[in-house]
This record gives sequence, structure tokens and C-alpha cells, in this order.
Amino acid sequence: MKTPKSFEVVDQIKAAVTKACKRDVVSCADILAIAARDSVAILGGKQYWYQVLLGRRDSRFASRDAANTNLPPPFFNFSQLIKNFKSHGLNLKDLVVLSGGHTIGFSKCTNFRNRIYNDTNIDKKFAANLQKTCPQIGGDNNLAPFDSTPNKVDTSFYKLFKGDGSQSDRLVQLYSKNSYAFAYDFGVSMIKMGNLKPLTGKKGEIRCNCRKVNKI
Repeated sequence: MKTPKSFEVVDQIKAAVTKACKRDVVSCADILAIAARDSVAILGGKQYWYQVLLGRRDSRFASRDAANTNLPPPFFNFSQLIKNFKSHGLNLKDLVVLSGGHTIGFSKCTNFRNRIYNDTNIDKKFAANLQKTCPQIGGDNNLAPFDSTPNKVDTSFYKLFKGDGSQSDRLVQLYSKNSYAFAYDFGVSMIKMGNLKPLTGKKGEIRCNCRKVNKI
């Protein structure tokens, strides 16, 4: 979940890096990639550290429509998620392991209400517990944690699921029991995702302010 404070932290990192380098030489894109890695390592331990490839540049424009088109919405079913990931060159394993990024954080009731009241392929006790936080009417902004340890990177996100023996379920079972397998595969998929059409060389720019493009 993104908050205004999240953007303030990025501003602080950007200011500190610019001061140390005496000019803007590190992109906001690289800062975000490193901050994501370091946050995971701080909240989960050294096993979650992975090497971030650097050299990204920032885009000269932003598009809400493009973001909404490329990022999968919370109401997508499994088949739609697989199709979305494949369209970006990511596979089933990437989908399962990157979903584990939801090991930290919270979600608004409006994002999951439909699932806990209408989905049949869901643990009934899990749904009933969430219904206490998220009524059928009202409470759209009520928050519920993604798993039982929302402030810690671990594998508890994978503990509760209803499986059918598919390949995705076997991966979930692996990660629920083996935190080192999850940590390794998470790093591999994060690097893979970070390499999706990055702007490098003379493309894009190095923003002076991560909130807006540079003035031409």
C-alpha cells in the first residue's frame, strides 16, 4: 500500500544521494529498485538480499492509463493474471513468487470484498475473519493485513491456500515450507521484472525531483 509518507521517503533518499554525489547522477528508478530490495532485506533478513542491476533512467512522461493497462488489478482471476504476466515475458513461477511480495502491507476492503463474499475457492474461516473487518456495505477504506505478519517478510503469505495439485500449488507448498527457496526465487524474479524494458543510455532522463519530469 502506497502512502504519502512513502513518497516522502523517496524524496529524502534522492536528496541524500544527490548531496553525496554533488549532482543528480542516480535515477529515481534506480533508487526505487534499491529501496525495494533493501526494505525486503531489512524486514526479512540477509537471505532476502539480491544484486540490483543499475543504470536505469527515468521516463520523461507518466501515464495513468498505461499503468492501469499493464498492472494487474486486484479483481483479476488466476487465468487473467497468468495472461497478464505472460504478456510481459513473465511466467507462472514469476507470478507465484512475486505474489509473495504481499507478505508485507495491508489492503483496503474495497479491493477484496467481492472475493470474501462471492468466491467459492477460498478458505471459509479466512473469509469469515475478513468479513469482520469488511462488511458487505460500507467500510471501503477499512484495512486488513495481507497475512498474519504484515510487518515482516516471511512465507506466512503462502500458508493459507486451497490447492488442487497444480504446478502453482506445488510452488506455494514449496515456498510455505522453505523460506530460502522463496528468498532465492524472489530475488531472481525481482531482477527479471526490473529488466522489463528499462530506459538506459541516452533514453529518458535523470530526474531532479522524483515527483515530476525535468523542465526542458
